[in-house]
Amino acid sequence: FFFLMIRRPPRSTLDRSSAASDVYKRQYQRRVHGIIYKKGEEMPKKIATENINAKLGIVMRSGKALLGHSQTLKAIRKGAVKMVIVSSNCPNLRKSMLEYYCMLSKTQIYHYMGTNTDLGAACGRYHRVACVSILDAGDSDILTAISGQTLN
Repeated sequence: FFFLMIRRPPRSTLDRSSAASDVYKRQYQRRVHGIIYKKGEEMPKKIATENINAKLGIVMRSGKALLGHSQTLKAIRKGAVKMVIVSSNCPNLRKSMLEYYCMLSKTQIYHYMGTNTDLGAACGRYHRVACVSILDAGDSDILTAISGQTLN
């Protein structure tokens, strides 16, 4: 019954219709660190994941950081956060809420390329961490190293 409700445009208009062309245009776009790159555009050099992990480890030892979604939101509301790091498999609703709060408070946000398990391991924890908020970087230069790579 439901397959009758899905209507596909005729084959002759696949390349000419606006809806179909939008779909084909989106196929050639690539999203890296929240920035959309079209086909043929050069992407900036990525920061090595090991480098980010090392800098995050220094932050956890010498600076102040909060782990978790709810603590991060509370700290953003207070205005104490300098940077938020979000894992790649953080739920979309939480990720969009964090991005919205960071945009309002003009806080940097970094989309970590690894999963929440990898982010937890980078923080020196043995559990999954969806997001990390950095209050004080300590001896690490993570804020200056990542600032050129993100949108916010």
